[in-house]
Amino acid sequence: MAGNTFGNIYRLSSFGESHGEAIGGVIDGCPPNIELDLNVIQKELDRRKPGQSAIVTQRKENDEVEFLSGIFEGKTTGTPIGFIVRNTNQKSKDYSHIADTYRPSHADYVYEKKYGIRDYRGGGRSSARETVSRVVAGAIAKQIIPDIKINAFVSSVGDIFIDKPYQALDFSLTESNDVRCPDLATAEKMEAYIKEIRKEGDTVGGTITCVIQNVPVGLGEPVFDKLHAELGKAMLSINAVKGFEYGSGFCGAKMKGSEHNDLFNTDGSTKSNLSGGIQGGISNGMDIYFRVAFKPVATIMQEQETINSKGEVVKMQGKGRHDPCVVPRAVPIVEAMAAMVIVDFYLLSKVY
Repeated sequence: MAGNTFGNIYRLSSFGESHGEAIGGVIDGCPPNIELDLNVIQKELDRRKPGQSAIVTQRKENDEVEFLSGIFEGKTTGTPIGFIVRNTNQKSKDYSHIADTYRPSHADYVYEKKYGIRDYRGGGRSSARETVSRVVAGAIAKQIIPDIKINAFVSSVGDIFIDKPYQALDFSLTESNDVRCPDLATAEKMEAYIKEIRKEGDTVGGTITCVIQNVPVGLGEPVFDKLHAELGKAMLSINAVKGFEYGSGFCGAKMKGSEHNDLFNTDGSTKSNLSGGIQGGISNGMDIYFRVAFKPVATIMQEQETINSKGEVVKMQGKGRHDPCVVPRAVPIVEAMAAMVIVDFYLLSKVY
């Protein structure tokens, strides 16, 4: 299987399956002498881990990271950073009913057709549990660029949206509720809706908005390796993501140039920021902001019609422990992928 490595200079190669012994990774290209706060890395994993609230999967995993190499006396050595996070609470029997059955909207069918074999336990390699490795790599990346602030938050669940611009939000409130929405009145509505959906045995999608601040001018390359293109690739590589837009996004397609142009201030900043902090594929020093759309989780606790490996039409129903809405746990994943992209371009700017 190809495609298990992300990044150019700062590179993560991840490995492991949902119900295997461990999830892990190797980070290459991390500069030496970066003082790491390992507690901060663990806190990032705690934000992603299952079982943390009543509105997420009740699988119980401590998700404690074990570093195997690349760190000495609290600092990076410049050598590959190897790490693992052990799986301790697998219930593989919950998936025995789909050993020969393809779940609708999952990777089951295409995996088996492509590779001739699949690990049906929790989706194997296609499981969102793989994102554990991304969160570790992203938490380290954040500590390489401490002056750059990356804040993601849930901006919608189903038809429930925050109706304020991000500038009016207090990001310190994001972790104050289970939904990870900094608008508390909206968070309350979102949480109630997710609980209602769960009782129905169904799932619901949502969006995450991410804001990156204090980015220096000049990150990104103007042709194929545009900053927004790499951010888009990073976000679209996350499980369940169906869409990415930055700056004015699709709303910009409805506007006139006279409405959309960001006019300059004398210091090089702009009066508006519909460009989303990126022009010509290069950061311009303004806030970078983008939105990521997540589909409803494919496993639902309702009976559905599907097919098995013999091509027969059969009935199936989801079992086990699953998220009714993925976006609350995906917030640290979005931040992690954004951090890896920014660090990669930051390090590239030092080389060239």
